[in-house]
Order: sequence, then structure tokens, then C-alpha cells
Amino acid sequence: MAMTKIPNNDLKYMKMAFNLAQRAKGRTSPNPLVGCVIVRAGKVIASGWHKRCGGDHAEIMALKSADPARVKGASLYVTLEPCSHFGRTPPCVDQIIKRGIKEVIVGMKDPNPVNNGKSLLKFKKAGIQVRIGFLEDELKQMNESFIKYITQRLPFVVAKCGQTLDGKIATSQGQSRWITSKESRDYAHRLRNDFDGILVGIRTVLNDDPFLNTTAKIRKNINPIKKIIIDSRLRLPPAANLFKNTAPSRIIVATTRLASQSKIRQWMRRGIMVLVCPQKRNQVEWRWLLKELAKQEITNVLIEGGGQTIGGALRAGMVDKMIIFLAPKIMGDESAISSVAGSRIKHVDQSVRLRDLTIKKFKEDILIEGYVYRNH
Repeated sequence: MAMTKIPNNDLKYMKMAFNLAQRAKGRTSPNPLVGCVIVRAGKVIASGWHKRCGGDHAEIMALKSADPARVKGASLYVTLEPCSHFGRTPPCVDQIIKRGIKEVIVGMKDPNPVNNGKSLLKFKKAGIQVRIGFLEDELKQMNESFIKYITQRLPFVVAKCGQTLDGKIATSQGQSRWITSKESRDYAHRLRNDFDGILVGIRTVLNDDPFLNTTAKIRKNINPIKKIIIDSRLRLPPAANLFKNTAPSRIIVATTRLASQSKIRQWMRRGIMVLVCPQKRNQVEWRWLLKELAKQEITNVLIEGGGQTIGGALRAGMVDKMIIFLAPKIMGDESAISSVAGSRIKHVDQSVRLRDLTIKKFKEDILIEGYVYRNH
């Protein structure tokens, strides 16, 4: 339960833990981002953050870096409730109790049903004071992918597009370079570092032949991103750019029974995962596909096009957030390619609505971000 009044010092230390957590953005999946600081007599004596899946959790990193004599009787600030179960690492709660921490201040309860409040009860039984409810809105947004993944076993889905003011992403001939500015494109490229998977439809591959790479020096070999292609009939060219300098294990092709068995076997022999999805309107069934991606510990997906792919995901109710780059250009051609396509709505009130909009300027372009409104 959120506190009605939060002491300034508590906010200060929780903000420090929050900032530490964000250092590992894009590198901890399927684990959450977590930061921790240990405070004694008004001074930070140790800090830590979860750097990668399988590595020390934030609390353990902080405890290891602290003088044991000073830890006893100190206060521990952590953005997320410490784990009480064995996973890839032992439970943090036992080490916190063992080291003599007198007080634990938690930003938010762990949404993982395996934990969800159990650590807090264990602390209280050990005589440790517990307070919870600090920067909850910010922390939930920071870990929105983890929260959806761990509670629904579905990835958090973001759809991104760069378009003209009249909603076009390419001319009627498929020419699209360049609608948005270099600054916008560079920012969009860096966005990929925050995701486990980049998803495109086969038309985007055939028309644009993208590489779908991330900024290598940022990601290095931590949580290498998956390239996901929706291709109902397996028209994917074997020499497509997305295969270059990419291990086959990093590529997932989602197809349907419309594809020939020989083509399916051909791709699987190359070491590529082929998911034969149920069909809906001769296209992959989105919920089934996303459930399968979650089984691969893909906690979030960035859809980069094209219009039919984004439109299909929106119609299926599978998009959580939209990122739209608007260029100050107008094509004025009704046959030009739209950023979202395939819907046949009859009434305006059937339109997809966005909430909690943020707007940012990129030189001459405008970036709009918003969450898809759910009426449930």
C-alpha cells in the first residue's frame, strides 16, 4: 500500500536505487531491473544493481561491497521486493536477514506470484522493520515488460513507425528512404537495445531488406536480440540482410500451414526456429505466437512494420504501446502505403485510442508515445 506522506530522505535514497537499476536497461531479461542502496546514519555505505540475468541480484551486489560491521543495523533501500525463492540464484531475503539489516524499504511488491509479499512477511517474522510504496508509478513503468510477462506470460508489445503527417510510410511504389530525419532514425535504432525481440512482416523484408541489428557496442553479447519474421507462406529470401552476421538461433520465423513442409524443414535444418502458428484470416494468430515467444523468455517485442503487421497486432488487441515518429511531410496519395492497415472500421468510436501521451521534438520531426487504451 502506498504511503500518504513519504520522508524526503526515503525518496532520495529510492531515487538513487531507481537510477542504479536503469543502468542495466535492456540487459536483465527475463529478470526485472532492480537497484539497491544501503544506508547507515544518513550515509550510503554500499550500492548495487542487477546487471544481467544469472548474475548477482542488486541486494547481493550491495551486500558484497559493504563492510559487514557497518551493514549490521543499517537500512536497505531496494526498488523491488527481494526474492524469497530459489531461481537462477539463491533467495536474497535470507542474506539480508543474515547480515543484520534492521530495516528494509521497498519500492514496490514483486508481481511474481512465486514471491509476491512472501519476503515482506519473512522480514517481519525476523524482526526487521518493513516499509513499502515508494516511486511506485515510476517503478511499474520501468519494469512494465517484466510485470506483463510474469503475470500474463505474454511479452510487452510496442509498435513503432515513422510516417508522414497523413500517415504514410512509403510511396505506392514502396520507396521510403527517408521519411524521417537522421536524428529520429538514430534514436529509433537505439530503442532496439531495450527489447528482447524485433518483429517485422515479410513485406518489410521483401521491400526494405532490413538488417534488424542493434547498437552492437551497447548490447555486446548480453541478451542477444531475437529477429522475428511473420511469413505466412515462407517467402523469406535465404540471402536476406537479416541473416548476415547473425547466429541462426537468434532468428524466429512465424508461419502457418499455408507454407510448404519442405520449406519449413529447409529453414529448420539451418538451425532457425520455425513456429507454425494457427491461422486467422490467413495470418498468424497473434496471441498464440506471443505465448510461444514468452516461452522463449522473450519479455518484450518491438514491432517495426509494416502496416499490415502493426494493423493485425492492433486488431488482435496485442499492442501495449505505440511509438510514432511524425515527419512534417504530406504525400497526399491514397495509394501510398499506410503505417497501419487492414482494419475495416465503420464507426469512429471503433478506432484504437491512445492514453498517457508524451510528445518530444526531434529536430523537424515529432515523437509521440502512448499506451493503447484497454476498455477492461
